[in-house]
Amino acid sequence: MRFEFTPTLKRTVLLAVTLLILDQLSKQWIVNHYALFQGFEVTSFFNIVRVHNPGAAFSFLANAGGWQQYFFTILAFVVSGYLLWMMMQAPNDKRLCLALGLIISGAMGNVIDRIRYGYVVDFLDVHVAGFHWPAFNVADSCICVGAALLIFDELAKMRAAKAAKKGAV
Repeated sequence: MRFEFTPTLKRTVLLAVTLLILDQLSKQWIVNHYALFQGFEVTSFFNIVRVHNPGAAFSFLANAGGWQQYFFTILAFVVSGYLLWMMMQAPNDKRLCLALGLIISGAMGNVIDRIRYGYVVDFLDVHVAGFHWPAFNVADSCICVGAALLIFDELAKMRAAKAAKKGAV
């Protein structure tokens, strides 16, 4: 199969790079303006607060002693490489490319932090009735939206295949 840099892939790469830049600029602004655990209230349920996360999503393995930094960095590169390969296999599938591009963008945004700081800079703090959702950032949002879109895409394809099979009978 010959690789083709389709308009869909071009738009996906442009969006992914734009979101990666937005992620890094927002984190740099937080680092430049706030000390650890400092921030400000935006609404009654949302704050901007600088937090460092040496672990993975939701601080998974945050207290593992440091080895997790290398593990999550290597894992992000391996998974992103595989997702990029998947995108190249379906360069005209808009929904799939968008989902994979978002995930890759988010993963690389957090990898840059791990390499640069030794932790991921989080700053978006959502809370309700005393419960605080783990702080997150633009990259984390890209990963979550991309993963949800990937699930939606697969379910839509399964539903279409099932309908086509039913129509063929």
